Amino acid sequence: MPLKVSIADITTLRVDAIVNAANPSLLGGGGVDGAIHRAAGPALLEACRALPESAPGVRCPTGEARMTPGFALAARYVIHTVGPIWHGGTRDEAQFLALCYRHTLRLLREHRLRTIAYPAISCGVYGYPAANAAEVAVRTLRDELAGDDAIDVTLCCFSESMRAIFQRALSAA
Repeated sequence: MPLKVSIADITTLRVDAIVNAANPSLLGGGGVDGAIHRAAGPALLEACRALPESAPGVRCPTGEARMTPGFALAARYVIHTVGPIWHGGTRDEAQFLALCYRHTLRLLREHRLRTIAYPAISCGVYGYPAANAAEVAVRTLRDELAGDDAIDVTLCCFSESMRAIFQRALSAA
């Protein structure tokens, strides 16, 4: 399984799909979510608005994933997932974060796509400790993609310090 860590602006990557660390409404926000919405253009917001709600204001519950076209992005698709908010590890945060990776890969496979880039899900305003999140990400991706060399995964970091954290987790796995 090709798995690599890099520093890049995820909105510029030419991959089949980029993952958006979204909020449950899928209507944009700060951090990577806001950057993806800005780069994709207003059609992304309209596509997200068209997705059904599972509860008032919730188009994607924590741990699940939804897919839209990439519109003006270099990536063909955006797979939106909602990571857990960190509460000290007392609310099954690791299990919900692992579900984010599993559900995004499920959509990737269902649509017969081969390349995907992930941001550091939940490591921004949701407060998940980066080292813990990196361990969950690498472990889940390795487990889910064991023996599958057809999918190419990039863990896309926004800074050298975040890249170093994810690279350590990858090297330790």
